[in-house]
Amino acid sequence: MILPIADDNSDRTSPPIVTYVLIALNVFVFAFLQGMGSNDKFTYAFSTVPQEILTGQDVVTSDRWIQDPLSGRVFRVPGLQPTPISVYITLLTSMFMHGGIAHLAGNMLFLWVFGDNVENALGRVRFIVFYLLCGVLASLAHVYTTAESRGNLLIPSLGASGAISGVLGAYLLLFPQKRVVVILLRFFTEVPAIVAIGVWFLFQVINGIGMLGLGSRAGGGVAYAAHIGGFIAGLALVMFFAGKQPQRQRRPQRAWWAD
Repeated sequence: MILPIADDNSDRTSPPIVTYVLIALNVFVFAFLQGMGSNDKFTYAFSTVPQEILTGQDVVTSDRWIQDPLSGRVFRVPGLQPTPISVYITLLTSMFMHGGIAHLAGNMLFLWVFGDNVENALGRVRFIVFYLLCGVLASLAHVYTTAESRGNLLIPSLGASGAISGVLGAYLLLFPQKRVVVILLRFFTEVPAIVAIGVWFLFQVINGIGMLGLGSRAGGGVAYAAHIGGFIAGLALVMFFAGKQPQRQRRPQRAWWAD
């Protein structure tokens, strides 16, 4: 797997204020509202629950205790909490919450690397609308896939991954040849965006097919359907929001790789 860490910003014309604000909001929510992941009541109240989206009804469940068959350790699984707003609003609130520090850090790295150039291409207002719309469509893709594969409709989903997947789809279409610095097999190298993002998307598809194969046996984990749905939404919507054709890019100079 390759890990993007920077890209070519030589043609960026304005500071990515919206991208910075989105990163700050995600960090704030995780650190202060989710209590660094310890505030289960908040997290399980404002996450997206597929059954709630399908029925429009809030679902409240009790805590459960499960035993790891390998280690024998017993874990508490928090129950779903009352949602004090419309359950449909959780399609928005859930995209600003995360399941852990690694989840948050990975998502914010991708938003940091790829969000600024997409924001520059779309403009700040259109970028935020695009970002939120991709996130909502990604969550709906997850809800639909969970229902169709007879997965557990009571497992909540959260995270900015779906919205950021939309940003990746937009970046791929707008800047397919833009150079991206990645870590590959512990080495730093440069690859075109079509390679960096293409490998990421292929990984999502392969793992998503694997999750579909599990069907009703699938438990919690990565919502690959949300990643794929968000990415496709980004591809489909970006030209409408950009109002132009993909850019033909000159090959960048060497002194650019800092995001």
